Amino acid sequence: MTPSPATLDPEALHPALWKASQLARGHTRCIETGHPALSNQLPGGGWPIGTLVDLLVQQPGIGEIRMLAPALKTVAERRVVLLQPPHAPQALALAALGLPPASVLWLRAERTADMLWAAEQVLRSGSCGALLFWQQHMRPESQRRLHLAAQAGETLFFMMRPLAVARDASPAPLRLSVRPAHGGIDIAFVKRRGPQSDENIFLPLEAAPALRLGTRRMVEDQPVIPAPVRAAVPVPAGLI
Repeated sequence: MTPSPATLDPEALHPALWKASQLARGHTRCIETGHPALSNQLPGGGWPIGTLVDLLVQQPGIGEIRMLAPALKTVAERRVVLLQPPHAPQALALAALGLPPASVLWLRAERTADMLWAAEQVLRSGSCGALLFWQQHMRPESQRRLHLAAQAGETLFFMMRPLAVARDASPAPLRLSVRPAHGGIDIAFVKRRGPQSDENIFLPLEAAPALRLGTRRMVEDQPVIPAPVRAAVPVPAGLI
């Protein structure tokens, strides 16, 4: 007897299909977030690899790096790239979060075209575990190009953008808004593969731990984060 459409499991038709009342699972590889309350609300149960994740932050430095730190530690052996961060990375602070300074690469560029070119090369190279890219505004076609570049590899890719762009279209299958809250941050789902959630997730974040002697020694034994590498290579037509 052929099952009716009402009882048929959508994933039996195609792994990219899911019911509107359930989170998508699919076959995308994910990295554990380190925060069970957040992981339980993410399709696949973690941060997806090889895709664009849009993090819309009320303002830089409210806890977004502490939120990502457990996942970044997991992939740090393949380097974590910080592209156009709003402030210079601090080696001691990163070490306190469990990220050895030697595993972090800092990139800056004067032109938007160079930033986008650098991001695409990092994603397509497959040599880096994570890319965090801070950008104010980006054309939809540029976002799509970077999303396609991410799909070519297995890199955690986070775009850090202001909350003001939440209403703009984006190819990112996962978009989160992040706001400061007493003792942590509030996370809301702007877009995900699954049911719409109107409730925020409160993520408690401890203050950056005091730098113990052991942490200081770990940093002293490793090179500090050098001056940023500047990307200044011509970009293929159509990227910007």
